[in-house]
Amino acid sequence: MNVKTISLLVATYFVALSSLRAQHPKDLIPKPTSMVEHSGVFTLDRSTQITASSSDPGLVNAANQLNLILNLHLGYSLKIADLSSSTTGIRLILDPSVVHAEGYTMVVDRKKIEIRGSSANGLFYGVQTLRQLLPLNKPSTASIPAIEIKDEPRFQWRGMHLDVGRHFFSKDEVLKYLDYLAMYKINTFHWHLTEDQGWRIEIKKYPKLTTVGGYRAKVGFVRNQAIGLNVDNGKPYGGFYTQEDIKEVVAYALKKHITIIPEIEMPGHSLAAMFSYPELCCFPNDIKEFQEGHVTTDIYCAGKEESFVFLENVLKEVFALFPSKYIHIGGDEAFKDKWKKCPRCQKRIQDEGLKNEDELQSWFIRRMEKFINANGKSLIGWDEILDGGLAPNATVMAWRGERGAVEAAKLGNDAVNATAWPLYFSDGQNSDERAPGNPGGNSLMKVYEYNPMPNGLTEQEQKHILGAQGCLWSEFTPRFEHIEHQLFPRICALSEIIWSKPDKDWWEFYNRVAEHENLLRQYQINYSQRRSYVVES
Repeated sequence: MNVKTISLLVATYFVALSSLRAQHPKDLIPKPTSMVEHSGVFTLDRSTQITASSSDPGLVNAANQLNLILNLHLGYSLKIADLSSSTTGIRLILDPSVVHAEGYTMVVDRKKIEIRGSSANGLFYGVQTLRQLLPLNKPSTASIPAIEIKDEPRFQWRGMHLDVGRHFFSKDEVLKYLDYLAMYKINTFHWHLTEDQGWRIEIKKYPKLTTVGGYRAKVGFVRNQAIGLNVDNGKPYGGFYTQEDIKEVVAYALKKHITIIPEIEMPGHSLAAMFSYPELCCFPNDIKEFQEGHVTTDIYCAGKEESFVFLENVLKEVFALFPSKYIHIGGDEAFKDKWKKCPRCQKRIQDEGLKNEDELQSWFIRRMEKFINANGKSLIGWDEILDGGLAPNATVMAWRGERGAVEAAKLGNDAVNATAWPLYFSDGQNSDERAPGNPGGNSLMKVYEYNPMPNGLTEQEQKHILGAQGCLWSEFTPRFEHIEHQLFPRICALSEIIWSKPDKDWWEFYNRVAEHENLLRQYQINYSQRRSYVVES
């Protein structure tokens, strides 16, 4: 450990002992596009009003969201009045001169806090910035420093993923996860709902998907148990979300301006479905209940029409629950050993004039894309959907490095960068093998120093890179406190690289995170508190 690191450790210790004051404007995360500080403060107290156009539901929602934050920080909410009633207080204004649809401006002076945006989205993000300027210890009055901010996002897809298949997390925990994403202007929640180890979404046409596939006899994941986490107790393990749960989560996300992208895995990662309905696989008599944490070789039979009838019926119910444009179909780690042995799959290859099992997977994905497109949705899948030929309208989510994103962009298809190194938050933040997550790997520094825009693309090809997202797989995070530990503070770095300009100053960012820990403590978030992890190579 070098001298500079030691000095930062000491500085962080004293930050932890400091009072729960508001962050300085220079400590905002993600960093705004531009910011000018002025002299003076705006004094906020119980007599302050929030004013917004009462005829616009988006503005009313922004005002209500602000009141939730004020109650958390100050211990009270403010009266909401129509915009025409006052020129002072906290003013939320729709302003078409704010060019970017998700951008906003904020002006704080002695008389008012004024947030302007051309959409409710932008106003909501301005409210999230104001959150970080509020004091934390519930004072009767709050002094907000005079400041002028102009801000807009770098990328349109600013995502975070959560795997609820390996370990199930309750509806309330998912809602809390959405709160965390909203704090950092994340606008996309990729909800990984089906897996080998568990099917988590109620499908009324196929009830056994949840009554059977939603539970397993053993927890599995030996490494978890080796460090004393989630030890098997002989009881069925699992859970699922009812369709009413899903509707509630979707409605909650919309209030936070978060789009939920559901993932229904196919053709691999599908043991839970086939254990529930064995007729969907190539060799029904070979299906065995999940026992351990590895990816299985079980796969939907591409030679049976029953597989496609099943998947289309499932997706019809998914379409009705999620208003998102995109449906994620997985497509990764589809082991084809059983396709090679299956006479039906081999006949499909012959009948369709395909060369091999990779092309059979491409045919499978193309067929599902036609169905998805016919229902007004767009398909997105992991970068293995490139193998054997990419479906014409598909969006690629690259996880095996940037190659998949680059290849898709050069083909004229859209792509999202979710490269495992460094955007898999399931990997550890340091080398402590007893911490949740895979040991070592993706430190805060690595996330911050990553540029989601791949090199070597033309200006036109760059337009196909929609953005980036972090992924949090749950093999080694059986409890929500472990999810928090893996998410924080790396979500701070993620938000910065997908929202802010690509300027890099690691030590300046490090100091902002150290100050930001006041907020995480106030919110009682189980963040990773190791300061050494941020400088690991």
